[in-house]
Amino acid sequence: MKIIVCIKQVPETDKVRLDPETHTLIREGVQAIINPFDLYALEAGLRLREARGGQVTLLSMGPPQAEAALREALGYGAESAVLLSDKAFAGADTWATALTLAHAVRKLGGADLIVTGKQAIDGDTAQVGPMLATVLGVPYVAWARKLTLTDDTVLEVERLLDHGYDALRVRLPAVVSVVKEISEPRVPSFKAKMQAKKAVIPTWTLADLGLDPREVGLAGSFTQVVRVFPPPARGASEVWTGDPQELATRLWARLKELGRR
Repeated sequence: MKIIVCIKQVPETDKVRLDPETHTLIREGVQAIINPFDLYALEAGLRLREARGGQVTLLSMGPPQAEAALREALGYGAESAVLLSDKAFAGADTWATALTLAHAVRKLGGADLIVTGKQAIDGDTAQVGPMLATVLGVPYVAWARKLTLTDDTVLEVERLLDHGYDALRVRLPAVVSVVKEISEPRVPSFKAKMQAKKAVIPTWTLADLGLDPREVGLAGSFTQVVRVFPPPARGASEVWTGDPQELATRLWARLKELGRR
């Protein structure tokens, strides 16, 4: 079975800064980590490989330093990794990112299953997974908390909901985004870490993927950040306590008062 796990290197959330002119993240001098949700995706991919055989390939798009995230992720037990890095990819929105990843998936010869974390902690959009599936023309399942392969063509998925879960089957190939409830990431072994340090990680550029520069990065993005500003400060708040019926009557009176203003 051929499994691809998408990995993203992200800045630590308490140190995020935005460039006031480009409105993109300032990554220089900021500690970078593997997107935490992607570690759950990696664990899910590794467990499926251990259950059914095959190989796990890591795929990431980012600046050259994102290789460190891939090398760290290889230490968990994946067989190989590919970095997509080119100045032309900079400033990509979720669509341009998904398009670039899709071309890399095709260059890799496709996959039976592509696993992603539910979202990245820097953008919090949760859009790349479904967009990647759209570009590839394969099914997509979100919020997976359990994955079971019945055979090499059908995947059984438990999809987390607010109150319980959905149980469904999806025919492969497919893209699945997982939540942290799926399994706790393993602790990398010392041997695997040493092997990861020596691994050869190819870097694919715009030319390697055969893409038009107008399709990727900022030029190929359908959305752009035009202004960044803090949310307006909230007004004064009140805390009411007491009998629910009395509070409901009081609230209704206040709402009517506000409606007359």
